[in-house]
Amino acid sequence: MTTCRSTLFFATFTLLVCTSAPALAQQGAPPASRVIFNGRPLPVFFNDGDSFRVLSGPKAGMKARLMGFNTLESYGKAHGWGGWTQKELYWFAKLATLNARRGVWHCKAESEERDVYGRRLLYCQDLAIDQIKRGYAHVMSVNAEPGRPELVEAQLDAIKHRRGMWAHGVPYYVLTSLHSISEGGGRDGKTYNRLVSTLDGHSAKWRHTNSYKLCEEVCFGERVVPLSVIQKATKTLTNDADLKLLVTEIGASRLLQMVADFARLGYFVGLKDVPSRTLLARKLRSLQSAGELGGKERRRGSCMVYVPFKQRYGRARVGCLD
Repeated sequence: MTTCRSTLFFATFTLLVCTSAPALAQQGAPPASRVIFNGRPLPVFFNDGDSFRVLSGPKAGMKARLMGFNTLESYGKAHGWGGWTQKELYWFAKLATLNARRGVWHCKAESEERDVYGRRLLYCQDLAIDQIKRGYAHVMSVNAEPGRPELVEAQLDAIKHRRGMWAHGVPYYVLTSLHSISEGGGRDGKTYNRLVSTLDGHSAKWRHTNSYKLCEEVCFGERVVPLSVIQKATKTLTNDADLKLLVTEIGASRLLQMVADFARLGYFVGLKDVPSRTLLARKLRSLQSAGELGGKERRRGSCMVYVPFKQRYGRARVGCLD
């Protein structure tokens, strides 16, 4: 089974490399692709499946991080979940990069906002949908807001048909970043790892005080709660007179998100109003005590290998990533 799977990966990888070959106009030059940015064509280099650098013209040197989705880490064997090996999921990161390089995509800047690395934040809807629908990427919002509807729809389609990274398991949350407490924590003495929901793409922080060793595999143990259980609990809360105003304010889909988080994580995000948060938490604890939010069974969810940024590239790159 593993041999056949590896052969299929190699064939797909080779096909994408070959179809990307025209972009290699000059030997040794970075493979140039084209994006249409605010209506104007730009030559760019995709260093991975969700970011690029402009190669020439008035915007030469501009670096962009694409919003709404996330591809797996391309610096090495970092991810693991379900029946996949770390190497197989690493291939999906490479496939995402090649897929981005072989197309012509339409991008726009919705603001002047930049990420923590100084990259412009752009939205390329056609690329985002294509990467997600192939199972080469997952929907991601960097906060508690759900992902864009068109992207969530594309992901649900990919999951339904077990495409790409979803073929051998779908965790409730994808672990996308690790932070060891040895790097420094916040004012509360804690740091966090980012978890991204496969239900709608919103992010939740896994707060902790753990110190990780170099190349340690860190896995999130998620509570096993079927969606049908979450939907039933959400309906119960929707009909609760005490929550009528809150449900009207946040909407049924956001309530479903919070119920899912509480059931599977043990906490929920996205509700800043303290009285409302306290009330909803009390109602959720009541449902949990009544056995209406599933049992206590846990499973091995998404995993990542801990490697500090400075040891991911170049001469300092550690061997566990190979």
